[in-house]
Amino acid sequence: MTHTARRIGRSLALVLPVVLVLSGTLAVSAVPWAGQDSGTQLTASSSEVSVRAKSRAPQDILRDQLLAELQEKDPGTALTHLQREVENRPSLAKHCMSIARSLGRAAVEQYGPSRAQSYSRPVCDTAYATGVMRAS
Repeated sequence: MTHTARRIGRSLALVLPVVLVLSGTLAVSAVPWAGQDSGTQLTASSSEVSVRAKSRAPQDILRDQLLAELQEKDPGTALTHLQREVENRPSLAKHCMSIARSLGRAAVEQYGPSRAQSYSRPVCDTAYATGVMRAS
């Protein structure tokens, strides 16, 4: 009896791992994410992965705030606030001209060229006036 039990045990020891591996492989290949096209895919593709939102640069935030202020009030107020921001945060000075040109273009769209030019100030050299001129 001992000899028979030992022989059955050895057979199971050889066959059982093979059966387990094959059944596991078949089970994995039967799930939807194994490459078959199905509506419920469990893996995320690179296009579905959420991307962390990029933080906006201070000059872009300031430009948007000043453009909104230009729409609500007038270009003179926006230019005054631009000058104050550049004085308070000198790191914005290199962006002052592009922001002023943007304000000039937006002023022409809202007020027309002659009225927009009447708000011109010596903020950031003559960048506002340049923006008005190019938008006209």
